[in-house]
Amino acid sequence: MRLLGNAVASAVVLAALSGAVEAQVFGPLANFDVVNNTGSTAHGFEIELEDLHSSNITDTFGGEGRGFPTTVQRYGAPSIVNYSDGVTFGVRVIYQATFDSLSSSWNVGTPTGVFNNPGDSCWTGGGIGYGPSTPCDHFGVGTNKNPTRTTYRWLTETAPNSPTLTRTVANIPAPNWNVIPAPVVVGQPPAPPVVVARIEAPPVPEGPEPQFGTPIWVKVFTTEVEQHIELEDLVANNPNVQAARSKTEIEWMLLQSDPKNAAAGVLENGAAAPVREKAEAVIRRYEFYEYTGEVNPEDNEAKPLLGDSHPSPGEIGNYLGAQNAALNLALAPIPEPETYALMAAGLLVVAGAARRRARRR
Repeated sequence: MRLLGNAVASAVVLAALSGAVEAQVFGPLANFDVVNNTGSTAHGFEIELEDLHSSNITDTFGGEGRGFPTTVQRYGAPSIVNYSDGVTFGVRVIYQATFDSLSSSWNVGTPTGVFNNPGDSCWTGGGIGYGPSTPCDHFGVGTNKNPTRTTYRWLTETAPNSPTLTRTVANIPAPNWNVIPAPVVVGQPPAPPVVVARIEAPPVPEGPEPQFGTPIWVKVFTTEVEQHIELEDLVANNPNVQAARSKTEIEWMLLQSDPKNAAAGVLENGAAAPVREKAEAVIRRYEFYEYTGEVNPEDNEAKPLLGDSHPSPGEIGNYLGAQNAALNLALAPIPEPETYALMAAGLLVVAGAARRRARRR
């Protein structure tokens, strides 16, 4: 009974504490243009989210009954499929064309090519004449928690007129968000949190010889707004994204993974200061470009002439795509006075139990 009593008292204290330090609720959103530079026609695209289930998907770009109608891009609504390989599990959001076995052909596809327009134009509502010859597409997903890892892949032709598709990684990094709550002060409203967004360079390739990953240039824009953001808000013609594009956070940064340094090729934004008061969402826009400068022929290490943040003429190549990402915040409520009274009562119970144990020894 003594053990049970102590357990109950501890549970009371933990319940009180959990009310006083309530976690912040947030939802990540990603909406992005991606250019098909694989060298092969694609007939779909896959967003793989590790450690999530289908129940964690809150929205998809072009999804049925969600946000925009299914006509906004060539593949229509995606399918949402859970997966497990015995080691990891997750969910895949799959946009895919339909294969006609009678004609041995796919109904639509994304041609491979160059598209130098960083304006979120790769869908029917974009700023250009999006159509069958446009070598890019726009995709998006919203979740109610962070995935451990996000991987984007084009589903490219294995062979002409074949129903089999090859999964080819697209070099568009996805941000991983971390919300760091401010310390709780009794009787004070919750202070704004620190919101950190982290992106990583394309991974180191597999092979017998250590090689650096694919180098890419990135530009970063950011803003904070006083309302929650929906997935359909994260397109270039939306005022919130336009506001973000007017506030450059990083003019240029070269990202490249290093086989001997796991910390290399990582870019974090937002750790320097909390978000401003009343902010309900943080928006970041990332634009990605090829690196076309000098590389070490032995290990593919980039050798930019003026350093990692100052590209010289000839070192910025074709546009790869843009990522519009947002994080919705919900600040924890101010703890009620009853919470502290309950916590104090629980502490008194624990202290009394400790004194009784001491007298019996």
